[in-house]
Amino acid sequence: MITDTTLAFLSELNANNDRLWFGEHKPEYQQAYSEMLETVVQLLVAISAFDGEIATSHLDPKSCIMRIKRDIRFSREKSPYKTNFFAFINKGGRKSLWGGYYFHLEPGGSFAGGGIYMPEPAVLEQTRREINDNFLEWQAILADKAFATQFPEGVLPSGKLVRPPKGYESSNPAVEYLKFKGYYTQRFFADQEITDPGFVGELTKVFSTIHPLVQFLNRALFRD
Repeated sequence: MITDTTLAFLSELNANNDRLWFGEHKPEYQQAYSEMLETVVQLLVAISAFDGEIATSHLDPKSCIMRIKRDIRFSREKSPYKTNFFAFINKGGRKSLWGGYYFHLEPGGSFAGGGIYMPEPAVLEQTRREINDNFLEWQAILADKAFATQFPEGVLPSGKLVRPPKGYESSNPAVEYLKFKGYYTQRFFADQEITDPGFVGELTKVFSTIHPLVQFLNRALFRD
């Protein structure tokens, strides 16, 4: 489970984001990483119980966690480390195109959800077609009581067009969703929720609720 020690390490890293400090506190990082890794291990087991595609992907838990080192080659901000842990669980691994489930761990700013964030153009176009062709099903997923409770803001866009995308009319019932450049959900968690022994169970409920949306989005990739 995630403990206050891990949150404290991330807070201290935020205040001392340099290689010297990190090297001096590597044991604390390794402990924090091990807690995040164990959480991902438990989540993989839990998600596999309701998502067969995750179960058959046989994911390496370590490959689901983003590196803590930042790529600063093309960034003006040169801090060498991220001040959070981030895990993405999807079939094929986090570098694949498939939608999935994510967990962002950061003191005072942790959140979780799922979907696809800023997909490449071909995937985005396929997703729009899937929503357009199956809009009643899309609406039913978003209107589900459990979904609306977990994600009162509904599906969020990772960017949005001002006008309908090419090939779609402004009168299209699904037009507001067709303008989206990505489709994801987000729920925030307080630090005391993160460190609760039952947190993995709560995350599992969140991911189980979003499973129909993930299925819908991934189905779009099978389109001709």
